[in-house]
Amino acid sequence: MDNIYLLIVIALAALAIADLVVGVSNDAVNFLNSAIGSKAISFRTIMIVASVGIACGAIFSSGMMEVARKGIFNPGEFYFNEIMFIFMAVMITDILLLDFFNTLGLPTSTTVSIVFELLGAAVAMSMIKIFADGGTLGQVVDYINTAKAAEIISGILLSVVVAFTIGALVQWVSRLLLTFDFERKAKWVGALFGGMALTAINYFIFMKGIKGTPFADQSFDIIGGMKIINFLESQVLLIVSVSLVFWFLFSLALIKIFKINIYKVVIGVGTFALALAFAGNDLVNFIGVPIAAYQSYVAWAASGVEATEFSMNVLATKVPTPTILLFLSGLVMVVTLWLSKKARYVADTEINLAREGEAKERFNPNFLSRSLVRFAMLSGQYTAAVLPHPVQKRIEKRFTKPVIKLTKGKKHELPAFDMVRAAVNLMVAGILISIATSYKLPLSTTYVTFMVAMGTSLADRAWGSESAVYRVAGVLNVIGGWFMTAIIAFLAAGTILTIISFGKGAAIAVLLFAAVLLLARNYISYKKKSSEGRAEDSIQRAESSSIQGVIEESAKNISNVVKRSNKIFTNSINGLAKQDLDHLKKNKKQVAKLSAEVEDLRDSIFYFIKNLDEGSVGASNFYINILGYLTDMTQSLEYIAKVSHKHVHNNHKKLKYNQIKELKEIDQKLDEVLSATKAAFDDRSFDRIGKILAGKHELFEMVSQKIETQVARTRTEESSPKNTTLYFSLLLETRDLMNATLNLLDLYYKEYDETVTPAYIEEKNN
Repeated sequence: MDNIYLLIVIALAALAIADLVVGVSNDAVNFLNSAIGSKAISFRTIMIVASVGIACGAIFSSGMMEVARKGIFNPGEFYFNEIMFIFMAVMITDILLLDFFNTLGLPTSTTVSIVFELLGAAVAMSMIKIFADGGTLGQVVDYINTAKAAEIISGILLSVVVAFTIGALVQWVSRLLLTFDFERKAKWVGALFGGMALTAINYFIFMKGIKGTPFADQSFDIIGGMKIINFLESQVLLIVSVSLVFWFLFSLALIKIFKINIYKVVIGVGTFALALAFAGNDLVNFIGVPIAAYQSYVAWAASGVEATEFSMNVLATKVPTPTILLFLSGLVMVVTLWLSKKARYVADTEINLAREGEAKERFNPNFLSRSLVRFAMLSGQYTAAVLPHPVQKRIEKRFTKPVIKLTKGKKHELPAFDMVRAAVNLMVAGILISIATSYKLPLSTTYVTFMVAMGTSLADRAWGSESAVYRVAGVLNVIGGWFMTAIIAFLAAGTILTIISFGKGAAIAVLLFAAVLLLARNYISYKKKSSEGRAEDSIQRAESSSIQGVIEESAKNISNVVKRSNKIFTNSINGLAKQDLDHLKKNKKQVAKLSAEVEDLRDSIFYFIKNLDEGSVGASNFYINILGYLTDMTQSLEYIAKVSHKHVHNNHKKLKYNQIKELKEIDQKLDEVLSATKAAFDDRSFDRIGKILAGKHELFEMVSQKIETQVARTRTEESSPKNTTLYFSLLLETRDLMNATLNLLDLYYKEYDETVTPAYIEEKNN
């Protein structure tokens, strides 16, 4: 039986490595987003700076490890075997929970997860012990460190409000001082901002670094024999004042003499500071539990006492964490940072929510987001009525945004926000996290960085009338996910602890095996989703700045849409014929994906028009019409897929043999047209389009004939209203699909050769 605890320690060590990987994938968003979103410095430089920050922060994080040992529960109330079961339940829950959120691409809090997992597992074990001894539920408080747990939880919740408020306030003042035209301001203005930012960042870097090392308790005669840490804490005003003067002069020298952009310097230093604070504050979330388990095992093994009788009072004492373990943990974090693709997927969520102007909105508006936006607009109107007009005018002038200018021949994607906002994000988040770390509070770095970014976005007016409801909905979704993290972590850890407590070694083996399977499944699912996003037949945005380039790029998109439309239509008819619900459900997803891609193209029209050459503005009309016809095609396909799925899903009567036969005839004819269209666009043989258009009457006549046949059938023999409705809906929508497709061909044929009279014009003239 004793060997099981050694195996648990080994298993926890393996879980610690896996937890570091999934944890960094989740939390890299915290210190990378500002630098990546602003595009101030190269991605490689960002990664190098962040890696150095993580390595330094990991080494200085020893003091935070006490949270895992005694921050949530009273270790003296538990025996060694119980503590080991608690730790195992926590680690299994943590790795699965974080990987689940990473796969969804949502940033969650590793601090909240570990705190509530420890709390859930400890409460579950306490209840098992209490009920076994015939006690009452009220005795649970004897096992839990309620004061410290309440302090940690309240600190985490308070950080949300504080981070958002301070982020918004600092950003508003910064923008008022610097405006959006900050690079043209007087050099002393940039130097003042740089001096203040670097003073704040460096003071807390220094404070945090010193406090985590033995040098903190050193004393020197030069400061009156006072300990270094006490001097830093008692002489804040003096140190900050001297630092401010030094960094102001330093910033001024960089700007004037070396012609260096001070905002890039602040972003680089801020990225380092935030990575440092992240590693120092969050490393406990990944390895605190395994290290506490290892130290518990060493103490128990040396005691010679039975595992069921060895009290864990040893965890209540301060035990330094071996530096080598901290170093190795930092190494794993750095390697993960460079290799993890999930980290960049999670980062996209926050960057898009903070993005200046339009973006591909991931979240749908809801009642609460709409209500909050309306309330904010009413508040703005009230404020405008109270403030004097001259004051309003001056403020508006400071917040005037420059007209978007795009470089010809380059992609339309711009920085998500400018360097001022990136610098404020890093400065404020770094300060708040470092303060919490200096007081040994496991503040949620995710909550702080996310809410600071959202606060600065609001203050910077990044959420305009066209995006506010989507952005607010996104913030609410993320915050809702945080609360779900706490609830799921508490319940899941408690459940797993209960299973382990009764199942012992066999239960641990089964749970570990299940965890490995779930991780593998999530990895495969993520890889599949990523490959779908990079699919060769996905629609691409137009980047060309001339009519010829647009014709070439659009040809590829049309070929892709025609190919997928043909497949979707055929799948709908086959699914109806076979009453195959799964096939029809999958088909609905395919058409929804196609529709979303076309909608994304429409959302990029603004950038497309901005990128056009002066002599090619006419290409915009051509491109917009193409998108209009592509939208008509996808809308028809969506309706066909929807009504087909609905009919089978509701178990309505199957279409008759003749109806299926007629639909398959139409499908066969449509397949010939669409296949010929795809081949013409693939080979860029646009002269074939004329032949396709010449046969369009035959296709329309076929559909009209089927409609007449169904009318006659309905009057004489049809007995199912649902079948009749479905059949007519399919025929009419198929006609709309064909009409949109052929109009698209007409448009393209006209642009290909202006000497050719398009079919629709010829028909009109006749």
